[in-house]
Amino acid sequence: MNPLINPCCHPAYDARRGPRCASGSIDGSAAASSTRLAGRKGWASARHLVCALLGAALCVAPAAASGQPLTPSPGQAPEGTQAAAEAPAAGEAAKDAAPPAEAGGAGYEGAATAAATPAQEPLTKEEPTTPVPPTVPESGFFFGGVGRAVAAMDADGGPGRDADIVLRGSRLDESTYIQMDLERQDYWESTGATTRVAIRLVVDAPILHYNNARPWNINMSVRNAFVEERDLGLKGLSVWMGSRLYRGDNSELLDFWPLDWLNTLGGGVRYDLPSKRTFFAVHAGVNRPLTPYYLQTVERTPALNQPGTANVNILDRQRLISSFKASHTVPVGEKGGVKGVLYGELHQLPSGRRETAEAGVYEDLPRDSGYVIGAQVSPFTGVNNGHLHLFLRYAGGLAAYGEFGSPFQPAPDGTASGAHELMVTMSANYETGPLGLMASGYVRSFRNASETFDFSDLDEGILVVRPHFYLRDWGGIAVEGSYQAQRRGRVPPPADPAAPAAAAGAGHHSASVVRFGLVPFLNVAGKGDFKRPQLRLIWLMTRRDEGAKALYAQDDVFSQRSWEHFIGMNVEWNFKGSPAF
Repeated sequence: MNPLINPCCHPAYDARRGPRCASGSIDGSAAASSTRLAGRKGWASARHLVCALLGAALCVAPAAASGQPLTPSPGQAPEGTQAAAEAPAAGEAAKDAAPPAEAGGAGYEGAATAAATPAQEPLTKEEPTTPVPPTVPESGFFFGGVGRAVAAMDADGGPGRDADIVLRGSRLDESTYIQMDLERQDYWESTGATTRVAIRLVVDAPILHYNNARPWNINMSVRNAFVEERDLGLKGLSVWMGSRLYRGDNSELLDFWPLDWLNTLGGGVRYDLPSKRTFFAVHAGVNRPLTPYYLQTVERTPALNQPGTANVNILDRQRLISSFKASHTVPVGEKGGVKGVLYGELHQLPSGRRETAEAGVYEDLPRDSGYVIGAQVSPFTGVNNGHLHLFLRYAGGLAAYGEFGSPFQPAPDGTASGAHELMVTMSANYETGPLGLMASGYVRSFRNASETFDFSDLDEGILVVRPHFYLRDWGGIAVEGSYQAQRRGRVPPPADPAAPAAAAGAGHHSASVVRFGLVPFLNVAGKGDFKRPQLRLIWLMTRRDEGAKALYAQDDVFSQRSWEHFIGMNVEWNFKGSPAF
C-alpha cells in the first residue's frame, strides 16, 4: 500500500509513540534549533504533519464506529449479535470499555474487526423459520393407459384361444385389449381445489389383423368420461360426475375385481379423514344392457301415417345401482398394516311392458331388485410388494347376475328373487431377492332364480400360482400352474317310462382342467412382479378331462382334444395418467 495513503505503514510512523520527523525528535518544533536545515526540512515536516492527522482520523473513525448502534434506539445492539441478548446497560458498558484508537496497531485491527462484525453477522445469523407452502398438485394434460397385445397359435398353427373353463381364469391367454386414458388436471388457487377430467377409450379384439373387411370395424367403448374435484370447501372431500369404471383392489393373476367393479353413468362422493387411513364413499348410477330384459324395439307406422316405418321402444328401462364403501387401515410396524373394507350395493329395476311373439299381445314385467354385501381384509408389508387380499362377496336377487346380467331363468313371478352368488377370493404377492411369488384363486357358487337345478347353476373354483425367477433385474423366467374345476346342473332328457325313476331326476356335470406354463420375460422397468411394460414368450399346456371337453359344442376342436397348446408372444403395459389421483 502507498505509505502516503496509509500513514501507519510509513517508516516515519511509530506505532507506539506517534508520528516522528526525520531527525527522530518527537516534537516537530525541534526544526527551529537548526536554521541550517529549516529550508530543506520545512516541507517534509508539513507533509508528515498532514499524514499524522490523516492517520489519526483513519484510526479513530473505526473505533468510534464500533461504538455506535446500528438502530435508532440508544443502547440497542445489532440484531443477531451477542449484545442483542443482553440488557441495554451492558451494551453501553461495552461501548465505554472499547479501546481508544491511540492504543496503537492492535487497537486499529480490533477496531476494524468491530466495525466489520455488525455488517457480517446478520448475513450468517439464523433467520426466523417461514412456513413452507404446501405442495400443490401438478396441472396439465396427462396420458396413460393399460393394454396387452397377443400373437399366439396352437400346436397345429391355428389361432391361440383361451382354454379356461371357469368364469375368471389365467390372464396369460387373454386376447388383445387396449385402454387409453387422456386426463386434464388443474389446481385452482382461488379455491384450493383440484379437478380432473378423465376420458378412457377401450378397444377390444378383434383388431385390424383379424377384422380388415371394408368398411373397417372396431370394437370400441367409452369406459370413463367424468369430472372429479377434490378439496372444494372441505379438505379430503371429493365429488365426481359422469361415466366411470368404479372399482377397488383387484386379483392380478385372474384379472378381475372381486369385491367392487361397477360401470355406471352417475356420480359419487368420497371423504378421506385427515389421517389418510380412513375413507367413506357413496355412489349412484345407471346402466342399460342391450338385452330383451331391458330394451325391446319394434317397428311401427310413423306419425300422421307418413310412409315407411319408425322404431319405437316398447320396453326401455334402466338399472339403478348405488354403492357404499368404508375402508380403514391399521398401521403395523414402520411400513406395514392391515386394511379392512366393508362394501354394499343396491340394484333397482322399474316395471315395464313388452310385446310377445304374437303381435299386439303384451306381457308385464314386474319391478325387480337386488343387493350385494361384502368385505375385504388385506394385510401388507409395505416393502417388496408383499400383500394378501381376502375378499368375501354375497349377491342376491338381480345383483347375483352381475351389473350387466339378465335373469335368463327368472322366478315364477318373473323376478330374480331367489338367485344368489357367493364368492370367496384370495390374491397375494411376495418378493425377496431374485424370487417373486404371485398366487390367486377363488371358489364361487351361483344359483339362478328358477326352481330347477339347470346348466347355469354351478359351483366352480380355480387356483393359480406363478413364481418369477429373476436372472437379472430386467428379466427372468416365470412358471405358472393352475387347477380349475366346476360342477354344473344338468337337465335330463325326457324321462323314459321304462327307465328307473332315479334316472329321470336332475343330475350334475363335473369338469376339470390342469394347466402349466413356461414364460420367459423381460421387465423393461426393472425387477418387480407388477412392473410394466413386460414382454413375454408364452408356452401353455392344458389338459382337459372328458367333462371339460363336453362343455364345448359339437365339432369344436376343444371338444375333441385332451391336450391344448398355446404358443405365442404377449406384451403388457400399464402407465398411470394423472399423478395426483
